Amino acid sequence: MQEQELIQQLRQGNESAFKILVETNQDRVYNTALSIVQNAEDAEDVAQEVFIQAFRSIHSFKGEAKLTTWLYRIATTRSLDLLRSRKSKKRFGFLQRLFTDDGDLQYDLPDFNHPGIALEHKENAAKLFKAIAKLPENQKIAFTLHKMEDLSYQEISDVLGTTVPAVESLMHRAKVNLRNILEKEDAKPLS
Repeated sequence: MQEQELIQQLRQGNESAFKILVETNQDRVYNTALSIVQNAEDAEDVAQEVFIQAFRSIHSFKGEAKLTTWLYRIATTRSLDLLRSRKSKKRFGFLQRLFTDDGDLQYDLPDFNHPGIALEHKENAAKLFKAIAKLPENQKIAFTLHKMEDLSYQEISDVLGTTVPAVESLMHRAKVNLRNILEKEDAKPLS
C-alpha cells in the first residue's frame, strides 16, 4: 500500500490501515524509544503511546515529511517526555542513586538488552549507552537517530525541525562529548 493511500485510510479510521502502520513501523519506533529511554518496558510503553497518538492525530499530519519521519518525531518527543518526567521526580526526592562506601556516586545501569547488540559486546554497549545518556538532549537524539536508526542528516533535521548544518554540528559535538565521557570513565582507577 502506498503511503498516501495508507494516510487516507488512517484518516477514515480504518483499523486494517492502523495494523499496517504498526506492523511496518513498530521495530523502528521501539528501537528509537529504547535507544533514548534505555529500558525495555518503558520503550514498549512509549511505542504504544506513539501509535495511539499517531492514530488520534493523523488528521493533523500535513504530509510535508514522510510518515516515518513524523513517527520518529513523535517517538523522540514521547521518549524525551518520559526522561523529563524521571528527572522531575528525582528532583523531588525520588532519587534512585546509590553511593559506594567511600562516598562516590555509583549509577545503577539497568540490564540493557538492545536488539542490535551482540552478547559479547554488551559490557561495552552498556558503557556507551551510559555515556549517551549524559549527552544534552539534542545531541543524544541526533546521535541515536543517526548511529542506531541509520537516518540521514536530512531525515534527522526533519525530525528535529532544524537544518542539516545544525544536525552536523550536533553530531560533531556529540562525538566529542562521548569521547570525553568515555575517556574519563576509562581513566577512573579500579576499586
